[in-house]
Amino acid sequence: MLEVMMCTLGLMLSLMVNYYWVWYYLWFIFLGVMILLEMNYELVDWHVMISGIGFDIYSCGFILLSLWVVLMMIMAGGEKGSSSGMSLIFLFVSIFLILGLVFLSMDFMMFYLMFEAVLVPTCVLIFGWGYQPERLGAGIYLLIYTVFCSLPLLVLILSVGSVSGAFWGFASGLSVISLMSGGLYILGIFSVLGFLVKIPLFGLHLWLPKAHVEAPVTGSMILAGVLLKLGGYGLMRFSQWGWSVFLNFSGFFISVSLVGGLYLSLVCLRQVDLKSLVAYSSVVHMGLVVGGLFSGYGVGWVGSFIMMIGHGLCSSGLFYYVGVNYERLGSRSVLFNKGLMAVFPSSVLFWFLLVSSNMAAPPSLNLFGELLLLGSLVSWGKWAAWLLMGASFFSGVYCLYLFGWVQHGVESKVIKGGEGLTVIESMCSFFHWWPLNILFLKGDLFS
Repeated sequence: MLEVMMCTLGLMLSLMVNYYWVWYYLWFIFLGVMILLEMNYELVDWHVMISGIGFDIYSCGFILLSLWVVLMMIMAGGEKGSSSGMSLIFLFVSIFLILGLVFLSMDFMMFYLMFEAVLVPTCVLIFGWGYQPERLGAGIYLLIYTVFCSLPLLVLILSVGSVSGAFWGFASGLSVISLMSGGLYILGIFSVLGFLVKIPLFGLHLWLPKAHVEAPVTGSMILAGVLLKLGGYGLMRFSQWGWSVFLNFSGFFISVSLVGGLYLSLVCLRQVDLKSLVAYSSVVHMGLVVGGLFSGYGVGWVGSFIMMIGHGLCSSGLFYYVGVNYERLGSRSVLFNKGLMAVFPSSVLFWFLLVSSNMAAPPSLNLFGELLLLGSLVSWGKWAAWLLMGASFFSGVYCLYLFGWVQHGVESKVIKGGEGLTVIESMCSFFHWWPLNILFLKGDLFS
């Protein structure tokens, strides 16, 4: 635990000194994790660092994603010299530290506590820096959905602890959950909702568009980039403890995720708010992730992991660009955000690159993950191919709709011209897109 405390102390001290020191400090952490991966660690199983803290390939991948998105948030945060800007950066660092403990935790209880604790700085971000008065309702929506649905998970952890005599170990819970029966088995089924509401699965997604619309740009970036992936990561860990629950109900969850993905891809076509469109597209992509995790195939797991990494980078970039347009035009409506190619030509390239990555066009990491997921789901059930074809087709349609409507056509009369992308905005855009293609060329990292 000393290493974690020293890392936290370093981040807090850097906050007290200067904004740029936070950026440099996080870069050093990022480089350290990358060096760890380059040391040819066989990250197939847990590597224990200290008591209760360990890592594997999934932990390292999500920690790197969290670091990258938080760095982009700091770059995009603005107000760097003001007290408001420093408070915002303090929230970013707090979110990163809590996420790090979630991904490194080897204990049932610590995992759950950090899993829920990340809601606190997220809600503060929405309440304090949201755009509209409705942000209070959006934050309460988020809290009610996530906390209420995760209560069965807490009861399961306490029940397993009372049976096994240990509340803190994954290993002690493994033998108990694998032999679950009766009430404990039913409780295990409902405990999955705690993860599915954070992904979110279709039907449990109603909090997501509200939270995205009312959150600031940086809040949407961390919410779409990392926080939605907590549900997928939790499913990965939970399936190692209670795989029988997954196998017996895999058909139901896969059906809901695929049908919901097809339906929401059609809903995206009638959205007039750019943030809502990108938010609903996130639910479509994460539906594929749920299907891959419940398919029971190893290739589905790898595809889900790759899709979560790729979607985290791509969706964060899209929300960032929606925020850039909002700062210039004062509106997120597609009726006003059109014809921008003539006004802000410097943004066209990055809009196209991020939108094409979102529709899994080569050579993006999303294509790699989507192909693996298609293979695993079709192997699970041939009928899934029809739903996947429909969802993939309409996903491409709404991505082209997003790019074509915003960049082409007659410019809106509310646009009065203005400056193009600044250097910081161009760098932030590039750093969102660049890893998607570099990781595509390094597919052996996920094998």
